[in-house]
Amino acid sequence: MLLNLIMKKSPLSLTRRTFLNTSAIFTSGLLLAVQLPVPLLNRLATATEGQVTPLNAWLRIGVDETITIIMPHCEMGQGVHTALPMLVAEELDVHWQNIRVEMAPIDEIYVHPTLGQQATGGSFSVAGRWLTLRHAGAEARERLIRVAAIRWQVKPQDCYTEAGKVILTADVSKTLTYGQLVEEAAKLNPPQEPPPLKSPSQFKVIGKSIKRLDTPAKVDGSAQFGIDVRVPGMWYAAVKQSPVFDASLKAYYPTTLDGVHIVEIPNGIAVVATSYWQAKQGLEKLKLRFDKTVYEQEDSATIMQKLQQGLTAQKSAQVVSQGDIKVFFETAKKFQESEYSVPFLAHATLEPMNCTADVKSDRCEIWVGTQAPEKVRETVAELTELPTEKITVHTTYLGGSFGRRLEVDFVTQAVLISKQLGKPVQVIWSREEDLQHDFYRPAMVANFKAGLDDKGMPTVLTARLVGPSVLSRAMPNWVKKDLDYLAIQGVNELPYRIRNLYIDYVMQNTFVPVGFWRSLGHSYNAFFVESFIDQLAHASQRDPYEFRKALLTDQADFLQVLDTLAEKSNWKNPAPSGRYRGLAIHQSFGSIVGQVAEISVTNNVEVRIQRVITVLHCGIAVNPQLIEAQVESGIVFGLGMLKQAITLKKGRVAQNNFDDYPILRMADMPLLETHILPSEADPTGIGEVATPPVVPAVTNAIFAATGKRIRELPIIT
Repeated sequence: MLLNLIMKKSPLSLTRRTFLNTSAIFTSGLLLAVQLPVPLLNRLATATEGQVTPLNAWLRIGVDETITIIMPHCEMGQGVHTALPMLVAEELDVHWQNIRVEMAPIDEIYVHPTLGQQATGGSFSVAGRWLTLRHAGAEARERLIRVAAIRWQVKPQDCYTEAGKVILTADVSKTLTYGQLVEEAAKLNPPQEPPPLKSPSQFKVIGKSIKRLDTPAKVDGSAQFGIDVRVPGMWYAAVKQSPVFDASLKAYYPTTLDGVHIVEIPNGIAVVATSYWQAKQGLEKLKLRFDKTVYEQEDSATIMQKLQQGLTAQKSAQVVSQGDIKVFFETAKKFQESEYSVPFLAHATLEPMNCTADVKSDRCEIWVGTQAPEKVRETVAELTELPTEKITVHTTYLGGSFGRRLEVDFVTQAVLISKQLGKPVQVIWSREEDLQHDFYRPAMVANFKAGLDDKGMPTVLTARLVGPSVLSRAMPNWVKKDLDYLAIQGVNELPYRIRNLYIDYVMQNTFVPVGFWRSLGHSYNAFFVESFIDQLAHASQRDPYEFRKALLTDQADFLQVLDTLAEKSNWKNPAPSGRYRGLAIHQSFGSIVGQVAEISVTNNVEVRIQRVITVLHCGIAVNPQLIEAQVESGIVFGLGMLKQAITLKKGRVAQNNFDDYPILRMADMPLLETHILPSEADPTGIGEVATPPVVPAVTNAIFAATGKRIRELPIIT
């Protein structure tokens, strides 16, 4: 089922590499039923021989009983360095306190099954490794049992495992620890048939709110983020790039400064010194002159005008064509039509972009918080002309990413500066550079039109989306017939029972660089769809909950979310005095999220979000506490959209810092209530799914309070 979902949503041609890696996820442990490649085996056996032994690509066991889980996915706050080890620990039967996590080296075996490279993204870490890591634990457990059975001269089925030990069923006083068995177990061939996995009723780890493994290090300061890296002899670089995208540096004055190096970089300049403060002070002394470009004639108004033109363009990419649109519009009793728009948005990660590079003639080391270590290595190889085996990428913790650290622009700068100076260099961007040189969430416009029958139910709906394409820049071979499937996420498969549909997309690229952003197309399409559905409910004189329920009669999972949401929010009863409610429901990354926002409005102007109730259908909740944290994080991120916008003036980003690109303040934080529906289905995505529906839930509540429909973001209050 998940494999079909992946292939349906991944329009790229299926390569041998993608097929093999995807098959490894969804078949019965095929990937783990072979011996490890010798080079990878040697890299995993980093400790003294006999002290730590790798059993497969995903775990190794020490004589001191520590279990090291090899993680190909980066930790950027989402908790995968806890959730993923839980999958191994469940099948391996070990003490949780013995678990350690180590970032995986770059290797073919760790390639992300949908991205086609070793990377973290798409809310697919736990969902994508659900079977692989459980098989890794079960296969290791099977080998350990076989060794113990040989020693005791019994059959493997006469033994069982518990708390990091193999125990003889007939005599429970006979036990052997994994550390005592691991060296012999590593020499055994993997089983020809993968051992059976536990059923949900047997789970002892999965489903528990186990504390995060990375919390102690983050509390005591020992966790290393990219900006924490220190290398002997390291210098620091502060950078300034052209305020207008793609303009070249023409001149700078003065050409020398005492105690620092001045290095030209693509699109700008860097000042390098023995401290970041010194480098930044030196940078501020420089006067820079950049080439003139045609983009200096552009601003947000001209960009929005071009997007608006796409609403009437003759050429478009068809997304959905179902039923007879013309006939049902002709016979409709009532019509509704609305246009929507959203701006460019920045990632604004807490830790600004940074990278440390040490380029030598025969090798290179990189320390960076990245979502895409393989892409980093490929970029470094191109810049240095070194073979990939001479390049080492150390992936640190990420101080937030949301898609931004899938890019390598800041890595390129560090490598070029280090290569020119022959010194290890750490590049650190200022907050101003970070906001003004992002790869932004696309600005989009949309038109929705519907016809209603004599009962007020929609019989026909059309929608056109217009905006820039992320894939045309980042992965152009994934764009087919001018259709960027990321741009149409959340509108291409509407759950509502409307039999006559026509949805299309007009790619309207601009000079503003766009990139992957938390929930991407879902972030605006949920706003468009759920705002319009709410409008149709009002036009039909129906309660928004009852209206949606009538359109979801054949969608059991949606109905379960919707009904539970109505119950938990007390929807059927009047809101408390001075409070108003709005509702939205949306599916993304396989998960269904319903939210009710409860707001108050002062003088019909100032909106305060008092409470957000969330109901989530996400399959098996591997770690409910982590899921709840991600839901809360996604809500906070989504609520930022109500006031955030990246605007352009004379080709330049107008925003500089958090004073004009506001993030949610603690004083504005609403009460959050999260309900995870029980399920034994395979887990689905979590990291991004709470972001899309929260904005329409709030804007629908604003309509309930004021009678005013919000169709344009941000909201100025």
